Amino acid sequence: METVAVGVSALCLLAVAERLWSLPHPAFQLGVVLFAVPLFAVRGRLPGAVLCLAVLAGAAPVSAPVVAAAAYAVALDVVRPRRRGWLLGGAGLLLMASAVLTGPFLGPGSVVYSAELGFLLAATAVAVPGLVGTVYGQQARLLRALRERGDAAERARRSADSEARVQERSRIAAEMHDLVGHRLSLVSLHAGGLELALDRAAPELREEAVLVRRTTRDAMRELRQTLGVLGPLGRDTGPDALTDDTGTRGDVEALVAESRDGGIDVRLQWSGPDVDTRPAPVRRAVHRVVREALTNVHRYASGVPVTVRVEHDDRAVTVTVRNSAPLRAPDTTAGEGTGRGLTGLRERVELLGGAFDAGTGPDGGFLVRAVLPKDPAATTTRKSPGAGADEPPTAPYDEEAVLAGDRRTAGALMSAFGATALWVLMALAIALVYGQPREETHRPTPRLGMTYDALKGVFDSPAERAAATGHEPPRPAAAVGCVFPAAGPGPRPGAFAVTRYCFDAAQRLISIDRFTVPSVQDTQPWETP
Repeated sequence: METVAVGVSALCLLAVAERLWSLPHPAFQLGVVLFAVPLFAVRGRLPGAVLCLAVLAGAAPVSAPVVAAAAYAVALDVVRPRRRGWLLGGAGLLLMASAVLTGPFLGPGSVVYSAELGFLLAATAVAVPGLVGTVYGQQARLLRALRERGDAAERARRSADSEARVQERSRIAAEMHDLVGHRLSLVSLHAGGLELALDRAAPELREEAVLVRRTTRDAMRELRQTLGVLGPLGRDTGPDALTDDTGTRGDVEALVAESRDGGIDVRLQWSGPDVDTRPAPVRRAVHRVVREALTNVHRYASGVPVTVRVEHDDRAVTVTVRNSAPLRAPDTTAGEGTGRGLTGLRERVELLGGAFDAGTGPDGGFLVRAVLPKDPAATTTRKSPGAGADEPPTAPYDEEAVLAGDRRTAGALMSAFGATALWVLMALAIALVYGQPREETHRPTPRLGMTYDALKGVFDSPAERAAATGHEPPRPAAAVGCVFPAAGPGPRPGAFAVTRYCFDAAQRLISIDRFTVPSVQDTQPWETP
């Protein structure tokens, strides 16, 4: 796009200069423009191309817009000041030298006019764009360095905050493990002893002790899971710890196999590639959804067919667990449940930016479905669990993006204004040299034998001819005509100088005569002689 704009500006300058100031050799000027535009296109790989363009601009001034754009690009992109100075200074000197050397043949004709044109073009096509590009390039590099430094400081601050949070969570996990875990272990131990004692003393109360022991065991398992969430991944322990295989196809197949061993008819349907490339929170959520759904089947619908389906594509990971209606009432020892398992799943999925649905189907069965985004970090908004879950997400107001757009618009307008002003200055520089009137060429000194055409600017003056009548010397015998050019005042007061050139039949100069005639002084009518 820049190359096309530069070429169009150069062609417009050629058209204006040719129409208004009769620019010499228009075909040559057009050829130079057509050659300079492709050379400008390689300025990024060859910054030295500005030197060649400067030489062309000295011979063809209409290619000055191409040189100006190349000088601006060099000043903007070249980082080392010494190399930038050499390129721009060399371009200015080469442009002036080329204008002086080619001016007498292809340009204004005079060396003085050629030097004047070269100096003006060097100032407008090299110096001004070079200074603007240097200032703008240094400003852009400074802003980029400051932005990178600010980003590095922000990343360091976030890393320190994250490390502090991880340490605090690890401390909380250790405290919970030492205090709550120890107490639950004691409760489970005493519940086991009570179960053995009631088996002999009061068999009808044995089931209550079994329920206490099972509840304690479930609480220990859930405590370990919570500790795995709070503590860092490197310190996760226990069978439920997060590993590289958590949530993958092999992990889900292991969960399904455990349910089959427990007497449930479970089928696994997997569509798409494995999820081992997805982030750890997504894989953990897949594992938790499948495990919690199968646990609920064990508790409330044991013995019915269950289908576990995992669909993985480029957009999301969808987990669906569906079971048929239970054939008998659920075990009373399992209790009614608190519903925290499904609520926790909903919170986990929605915090990742996904969608969760669980409920009874029309056939009396139960359906659990979770849609997890492939990359939680790419989600723009996160819904708060239980509040505004059905409201569509709104795009956040990005003030920095708006300001960046305004800066780009202002920069484009300023660049267009500057380029237009620079084009006008180049046109004025060409008009200053080619538009001003030229002095007549030096008249050759008349010599005998020269033809009439060789005596440029020699014209017959009627006043001189009239003054010479009766006072001129005899004309040569071979003369066929004489010319009396203007000669100016005489050598003394009262005399008038006359010059006569006589030509033969071949229009060759055969005689040069210079003589004086008395001047006529008019007498005022009221004066007496």
